[in-house]
Amino acid sequence: MTDENKSDSATTDGGLSAEAQRVIDQIEEGDVEFLRLQFTDILGTVKNVAIPVSRAEKAFKDGIYFDGSSIEGFVRIQESDMRLKPDPSTFAVLPWRSGRSARLICDVINTSTGEPFAGDPRAVLKETIERANEMGFTINTSSEPEFFLFEEDEDGRATTKTNDAGGYFDLAPKDLASDIRREIIHGLEEMDFNIEASHHEVAEGQYEINFEYESALTTADNIATFRTVVRAIAAQHDLHATFMPKPIAKINGSGMHTHISLFDENGNNAFHDESDEFNLSETAHSFLAGVLEHAPAITAIANPTVNSYKRLVPGYEAPVYVAWSDRNRSALIRKPAARVPAASRIELRSPDPSCNPYLALAAIITAGLNGIDDGLEAPDPIRENIYEFDEETRMEYGIDTLPGNLGEAIDALDSDEVIQGALGDHVYDKFAEAKTQEYDEFRVDVSDWELDRYLETY
Repeated sequence: MTDENKSDSATTDGGLSAEAQRVIDQIEEGDVEFLRLQFTDILGTVKNVAIPVSRAEKAFKDGIYFDGSSIEGFVRIQESDMRLKPDPSTFAVLPWRSGRSARLICDVINTSTGEPFAGDPRAVLKETIERANEMGFTINTSSEPEFFLFEEDEDGRATTKTNDAGGYFDLAPKDLASDIRREIIHGLEEMDFNIEASHHEVAEGQYEINFEYESALTTADNIATFRTVVRAIAAQHDLHATFMPKPIAKINGSGMHTHISLFDENGNNAFHDESDEFNLSETAHSFLAGVLEHAPAITAIANPTVNSYKRLVPGYEAPVYVAWSDRNRSALIRKPAARVPAASRIELRSPDPSCNPYLALAAIITAGLNGIDDGLEAPDPIRENIYEFDEETRMEYGIDTLPGNLGEAIDALDSDEVIQGALGDHVYDKFAEAKTQEYDEFRVDVSDWELDRYLETY
């Protein structure tokens, strides 16, 4: 078993694992009253079931049952009984509830088979991790989620009025949210998050908090929880935090740059090769090539909303060109500078924070592993600024673009058996169905822009 999947197999006299018993002890010592059992639906929305701590032992032994037919993309009404199995390694006291509530992230179990539910995004990522382990690799990842803070109106509803006029890396007084970010970071650290950095982003009211490298499963768990924590703490200050990719037209949108590297069974970075011009190993080049090859289908998962494609347009620093570079940020994939071999990695710059982190990481990693299996060779890096290329120059370099809208992205997913395989039949079918419906609803809607433009003209 791997670090991502194993649990402490030793049990106590009461039948609990030693790790679960440690959580019970922490609950008693921390005066916790309620446990929030957290999981995500296929679209990445965090769901939770609250139970009193008196049921904690039952939750660890038997799980907690719930109606899966009420959850987006889970099961039909005639097969609705599902079970939540808490992962004791994810226990954390929630910082905004004065220590009275704690979180446990759960795996979803199919009660009829006792096996992990095929529609559980966490199970999908675990299967991907297992494939990497079978190939002799463990996976390290980190993310850089961006978000906006907006003021609320007198009714407590979100506006699009930013709470500051700051820009990239600005300080107070322009960055008025520095105290709120500090509070968010303190809250996350109380929950054992490892935060690397925090700063104001390019747009007014936009911020970024970076996570340190963790296992792929931990990173996905952290992203899911991060969104909940940020929203809750912002609400305490009468602000609305949104991870919508492009809430305001004609300014930069919010991305979630994702860093990935593989490590071998001896703990060495399998992406590093000192003799290579870019310090990237053959494994890294093949992994990178796999991600590039499957980038259109990955986009459906990593950029899953109609609004995502308002961010993925040229001119706003968003990566729309399927290429890689060791020097600039105009390409889809960047090879960041690494001071030590362990830090060699690739950075995929297209994902946005509206995605389901479990499915996005599963798709990206599967694409890379497929590149390794097939021995793909990465193209030459593009060192010029692709944003300045015209269409003829891009064609000369063989640079494709990502899908231009959600419909094109779903079409790419429908044509990519590798990424479909990463999701599994259940998740692929339900995800494609939901997103096709979303795009169809968007296509028949009439926007304010169209009314302003055409109503009195024609």
